[in-house]
Amino acid sequence: MTNTAFKGTPVQLSGNLPAVGDSLPEFTVVGTDLADITPANFAGKRVVISVFPSVDTGVCAASVREFNERAASLDNTVVLNVSRDLPFALDRFCAAEGIDNVQAASDFRHNFGGAFGLVQEDGPLAGLLGRAVIVADENSKVLYTKVNDEIGEEPNYDEALAALN
Repeated sequence: MTNTAFKGTPVQLSGNLPAVGDSLPEFTVVGTDLADITPANFAGKRVVISVFPSVDTGVCAASVREFNERAASLDNTVVLNVSRDLPFALDRFCAAEGIDNVQAASDFRHNFGGAFGLVQEDGPLAGLLGRAVIVADENSKVLYTKVNDEIGEEPNYDEALAALN
């Protein structure tokens, strides 16, 4: 099991991210249009999956904005933002912020968090997802994974996107 922290207090996650070189695990999340999204939706494309607890926090919102900005220059790449927010909340946030270069999806049915070992098992946000980035190539082979040491800090965007080169 992987550990992270929330405001310096240790938090245990439900498992471990896939290793570099593994295939992305099967998962289903729900898009803002309420349609299911699976790895098959990204066949032949590279994918950056940004995982966070809730778009209703400043750091999570900032990460969606930053990946949206950077996604505009990425060839053959989809950026998928995943949280346990309801699809309606994600859609409202993206519309209000002009977020249109990335996809937002909800794990409110809880398949994704379990598949990636990212469910917070304890702490004040227990049940929500931890903060992590997973990058995979066109064949769903994992190129990069990173769970943030601190949930309340933004991911290392440069490090994550460098895995695409």
